[in-house]
Formats: sequence, C-alpha cells, structure tokens
Amino acid sequence: MQSLLDQLKGLDVLAGAAMGGLTVQLQPIPGHTPVIQVSIEGRDELPIFITSSDVQVICICYLWTEEEVKAERRTELLESLLDLNPSVPLSSFGRVDGRYVLTGALGRHANVEDIAREVAVLSDNAIDALDALSEFLN
Repeated sequence: MQSLLDQLKGLDVLAGAAMGGLTVQLQPIPGHTPVIQVSIEGRDELPIFITSSDVQVICICYLWTEEEVKAERRTELLESLLDLNPSVPLSSFGRVDGRYVLTGALGRHANVEDIAREVAVLSDNAIDALDALSEFLN
C-alpha cells in the first residue's frame, strides 16, 4: 500500500493553488499511525491533520475546546451544529477528545488533486464555522 506521505506528494503546491496562492506546509507527526499536519498561511490556528485507514483518507481540523464554549449556550451550540451540518459542503462537525472538529474523508486511493481540494474546502469551512459560531465561544 502506498504510504500516506507518498500519496500526499505535491499537496502543498496543489492546496496552495486551490486557496489562491497561500503557502501550505506539510509536517509529518511522529507516531505509530501516520499523520501529516497541514499548516496554511494566515490560518495557523486551524491546521488540518491528515491520516488514513485501509479504506479512507481522513482530514480533521480542530476548531475549539469544550472549555472555550460558553456553558450557558452549550445546548444552543450543539443544536446549531446539528442544524448546520447538512449545509457544510464536504465536511461534518464532530468531537475528538473534548475538541470540536470539522472532518472530511475520501477513498483511500484518492489522488493528491482531490485531497488538495478537500483540504482547501475544509479550511474554508473551518473559517466559516468560526465566524458563524463565535457567539457561543468565550
């Protein structure tokens, strides 16, 4: 099976072009499971992490922690996330270890061009989500 890093060769250039020429950097994260951190110029607070399984390539963007949610508005935030989920193209809201995330997935053998488009869309969706939901955050 092709390694994740090999599969992502050229992702930095392609994703940068898909986002109007922004600089994109890839950084492997050491560990048992291959993970690549994608950092995007001007969006450093919203890196995207890419990993894979036998059947899919998974892209995750961490948005905020549970502690950053206004306690008195948490239920309203959760309802808003459920309401927004169908209208966020190619991404889904979720939680991982107490952090709210946006995720996207492609087939395991997706080409780098498709993964670059997914990264660009996920990054744009993360910015939009923060703008739309900032009223629920401290």
